Amino acid sequence: MNMFIERVLSGMRPTGSLHLGHYHGVLKNWIQLQHEYECLFFVADWHALTTHYDNPHLIEQSVWDMVLDWLAAGVDPAHATLFIQSRVPEHAELHLLLSMMTPLGWLERVPTYKDQQEKLTEKDLSTYGFLGYPLLQSADILIYRANQVPVGEDQVPHIEFTREIARRFNHLFGREPGFEEKALLAVKKLGSKKAKLYHELRTRYQEQGDDEALESAKALLNEAQNLSLGDSERLFGYLEGGGKMILAEPRALLTAAAKMPGLDGQKMSKSYHNTISLREDTDSVVKKIRTMPTDPARVRRTDPGDPAKCPVWALHQVYSSEQTKQSVVQGCTSAGIGCIECKQPVIDAVLEEQKPMHERAKPYEEDPTLIRNLIADGCEKARELAQETLRDVREAMGLNYS
Repeated sequence: MNMFIERVLSGMRPTGSLHLGHYHGVLKNWIQLQHEYECLFFVADWHALTTHYDNPHLIEQSVWDMVLDWLAAGVDPAHATLFIQSRVPEHAELHLLLSMMTPLGWLERVPTYKDQQEKLTEKDLSTYGFLGYPLLQSADILIYRANQVPVGEDQVPHIEFTREIARRFNHLFGREPGFEEKALLAVKKLGSKKAKLYHELRTRYQEQGDDEALESAKALLNEAQNLSLGDSERLFGYLEGGGKMILAEPRALLTAAAKMPGLDGQKMSKSYHNTISLREDTDSVVKKIRTMPTDPARVRRTDPGDPAKCPVWALHQVYSSEQTKQSVVQGCTSAGIGCIECKQPVIDAVLEEQKPMHERAKPYEEDPTLIRNLIADGCEKARELAQETLRDVREAMGLNYS
């Protein structure tokens, strides 16, 4: 396997049926990524237990509802591997092995650790599992040697933490007998011109901390055709001054934060009870949008309104063309149209967006074994990749006993 293949990993906690906020915030991005990279998308059921350990029966049904929504949205198992975290026990073993070398202070400094404890005051989060969840997240990424992780701005510290864990592991366990001699022999295999360039870039990075030199050297190695996987790993490790590269450092693939407005103008969220589900039936969608609050100034049909004060206008920003938006502004501010007329284009657009979702979901709703088989296949594929990494990790830590 090429350890440095462009591989994307992303997971989602099972919280039940998904809503349009999930679609615009995460799933649309997944659907695009699955055509550009090798993608692994997983149900983070162990992560759900870090905050819902006292109510686990909610998780099981939520898992299948969520996977069905992924498929309805257009996540394609022909282009991505879909699996459940707890069905790949290698995540847990890597988490355990990494925990042996992870400084406690690193975990306590993760911004979401204090933040979540302050927000979820109704739960007792002073647990071993909650403290260790950023490390489990790192194990999720590192077990697949995923080098691209799509995240929003707030999750970047988690990726940085994972990079530090990989670096520390490679430094502690990446040494092999005669590492330097083997690395120097591998450099010669690049050919004299590329070997000279590699040495120059390595020196610039190690002596001056030149990150551009590091990136250029990595690009040089990625393009090298005649290196074995072992030599390639040695040269990546030698480049950064550590040992053999066993775990690949991931990069944050920054995604634009799509704030999907809810039925009340706030961000769409289950906790605000203002959502429209991905597969919600037509009558319910129509009723929800028709009964949405509007600008309080429009008491009567003849009162002019201000779109900026109306939650429906926020949905027009997501769903309507410039032409529709202009006619809504004109009609609302002049009382030329009533609120029901203003809502109709949004109703039409939401139903249009959901139509293919209902169609894609139908075969899985009619035969739930299809989803279970698909996930079983995905778990098998994921385990094969995970076992490969774990073999290298066990060997590096002296645990293979062969």
